Amino acid sequence: MRLSTQPASKRRRAVEGSPADSRWSADRMSRFLGGCFLLSAWLLCPLCCLGQTESSSTPPGNCGPRQFLSTELFQCSPCGEALVKSPDGLSCVCTSPRATDWAAECNACSSRQPASLWEATFLDGSFLACNNSCNLTACELLTNAVTLNAFSWESRAYDLYVKAKSQNLPKLLYSNTGLPPLSFGKSSKINFKLVKYDARGNFLGWEGATGGTLQLCADRQSALDAAYSFGTSYQQSCTVPVSSLLRRIPEPIFYEMFLQFSNAQGDWLWPVPVVSPQLQLNSPASLRSHRLRRFFLVDGLSGRQGNLSNQPASVTLAAGLLLSVDLPTSSPGDPAAFLLTVKYAKQESTAATQISFAVSYTQSPGTSQRDTDIALAVLGSLAALYALLKTSSWVRRSRLQNIGFIILVKFFAFFAGALANAFFMVTLGTGIYWLIVFKGQQSSAVTVMVPAAGSQIETNFIVYLSCAFVLKAVDLLHLLITQLTISIFLIDWERPKERPVFKATAGGQRATSSVSIWRTFLVANEWNEMQTCRKSNPSLQLFAVLLLLEVVGLKNIAARDLNLNLHPAADTYLAAWSPILRFGIAASLWLALGIAQVLFCIGIYERFVEDKIHQFVDLCSLSNVSIFILSHRCYGFYIHGRSVHGHADVGMDAMHACLRKEEENLCPRRGLEANSDIQTFEVFLTDRARQLYDKITQPLVEGPRGERVGVNLREQRLRSYYTLNRFLSSFLEHVYRDMDYVVKDKLFLERVMDMEFQEPVDMSVLYTDPSALFSRTLFYNNELALLLFDTLLFSVVDLGMQDFVLAAIVTFVVQKLVKMLRHSLGRRNLAAKTLVEKQFLI
Repeated sequence: MRLSTQPASKRRRAVEGSPADSRWSADRMSRFLGGCFLLSAWLLCPLCCLGQTESSSTPPGNCGPRQFLSTELFQCSPCGEALVKSPDGLSCVCTSPRATDWAAECNACSSRQPASLWEATFLDGSFLACNNSCNLTACELLTNAVTLNAFSWESRAYDLYVKAKSQNLPKLLYSNTGLPPLSFGKSSKINFKLVKYDARGNFLGWEGATGGTLQLCADRQSALDAAYSFGTSYQQSCTVPVSSLLRRIPEPIFYEMFLQFSNAQGDWLWPVPVVSPQLQLNSPASLRSHRLRRFFLVDGLSGRQGNLSNQPASVTLAAGLLLSVDLPTSSPGDPAAFLLTVKYAKQESTAATQISFAVSYTQSPGTSQRDTDIALAVLGSLAALYALLKTSSWVRRSRLQNIGFIILVKFFAFFAGALANAFFMVTLGTGIYWLIVFKGQQSSAVTVMVPAAGSQIETNFIVYLSCAFVLKAVDLLHLLITQLTISIFLIDWERPKERPVFKATAGGQRATSSVSIWRTFLVANEWNEMQTCRKSNPSLQLFAVLLLLEVVGLKNIAARDLNLNLHPAADTYLAAWSPILRFGIAASLWLALGIAQVLFCIGIYERFVEDKIHQFVDLCSLSNVSIFILSHRCYGFYIHGRSVHGHADVGMDAMHACLRKEEENLCPRRGLEANSDIQTFEVFLTDRARQLYDKITQPLVEGPRGERVGVNLREQRLRSYYTLNRFLSSFLEHVYRDMDYVVKDKLFLERVMDMEFQEPVDMSVLYTDPSALFSRTLFYNNELALLLFDTLLFSVVDLGMQDFVLAAIVTFVVQKLVKMLRHSLGRRNLAAKTLVEKQFLI
């Protein structure tokens, strides 16, 4: 039975007995309203005698029998005359019906149709019973009917709710939810209380949120209750059949959520507002900023058709619940400190649906993002300045006059490496900062939370880390290209002990040398082995990092909670990982272990066990072989290996005798200059010297390559080898007056900036190099770049996979590939530039 939808003038004439329309005579209207009242009185269990009603539980506050707990004033407020405390204890309700004109109330009914069979059966009756009698249950049912319209309030239920004028009508919205200052510590539990009503408006009592009251996914008790541990970012999701939800909750239960807290006056309640993003309001714009009071989890009533005892064809359910906590709670701002977001979805009763429940913590970014931007801007500017200096130094060392494409490429390569370091410093600082600030709140009130998942700070962090990895990969590629294209030649100072024998060849006569080549092969092999040596052991590094993260359990520090337990119990809820904290702990460990290895190598291993670089210089001296390296067109390094004994191609007894002379200081020092022990130099050539060097090596560059190498090419290679050996040895012996050189020390500022302030014009310059900077052409002196690349690679893989073991495996494979590439191509370049066949480089 429905009320008439005719115009108000016609309905008024029908109520007044106008002969124009006899369908709604006064007698039939009276019988209709009487039937509605009897129906509601039978179904809704009217609470006209509220003094005899007892709730299943009482709210905190210890208010008197005629006082209710005010959630706005946080005090016990008295009820007025003819009012008593409601069953939930949060308001006062009337105790006796008021005399009204029921027919006039009927004229205010909505013209909209009921949205469901449930509304068609009970909505109008509950409206009339609530509006014209002291029936609290009817008012609760009317409010619940509005709440069941989860997607739009443009409904008959909301129209009737607005027209109702009963004292007992519950509010749908919160107008003010100001929270008093509260403090929560590390181990604090958020105590939420829920007041419950069934679909018929009956008060079901109070219940705590723990125990999975609001969580539709089944789990162990400890995991369910971990959602209410303050500071723990919680996430739970599952796929469940809708039918199982209906068996668990056959009819909707309506909740109002409150936060229970204590102060000096006792225990109080603060209402937690509710937001439904899909809800469309037809109320004024001023109400759109207000929050909802009531929500439900599963609605199996609205989808029933034909008979209320039938199974529903569709079910409306809370597919996603998100409890947001805005920090700091000790000084809450405009946003509600606690906010529950309910996302409803309509599903068929035979389908399966995705359910989620989450607790997230948010806070104003404050100045952290601004500080990060400032740091990045400053470091980025310094990186650009550094790239300009490196490019300027490269241009001077290459003796280029005009700006070309290659210079721009070099600037980009230098800038990529420097900018990668800037991004890495910012991301590492961010990770360590949040580790200290967030995890350090062990004994104080929790006021800071790690940035929430998907927040702007976390998104920027991921972007910065990705940029650092990409740029560092470019920097590593630039390093490989630079090292694999150096010019290197081994100068053999050994002279034949007897006159050379001339051998007739197709090209004429050539002197056959009696000097052994095995010393040169030995030095070339040692150099080939040193190309990929590092100050740290990558395999040991990976093992130690995995040991600390996985076995010791340091990875558990990266969870989005305040726990520092390295080995949580099996039934403990494990919060989601924070990429910021995860990078902070992983990168810190990787760098700490890497730096420890480097310090151990420099301070202990090289001093007491083996120093590969200086031992290689000693080997050159014993072999009577020097090394000439050009990393730029006119700049490079020189290792003076000329033997002070004149000959190195001798027997064991002669070699021991030579070494004893050195021990007893009976021979000159090994240095290039007299009375000097410095054997390593930086070389800065003039254009003339470089042009002659290129002229000698040009036939090798332009000659054919591959397996089809004829006799003429072999002869050409041998001729070039001897010519270049003679030219470089003569150059170092000051034979060429027009291409002489001078030995000097670099200025302090030149060493700091790694550049030369003066370009050689008439004479080349050999700068003393006691630090053996020739190792820059090897992996050995580029440990920082390789260490940062390994760190970023490990972190980026873990960022995508959330698995340290997999990240270690990928990092190990990439390390091996880079090493194999560097060794293989470096061996080829060494063979091509030193004219030593690859077959002899083992």
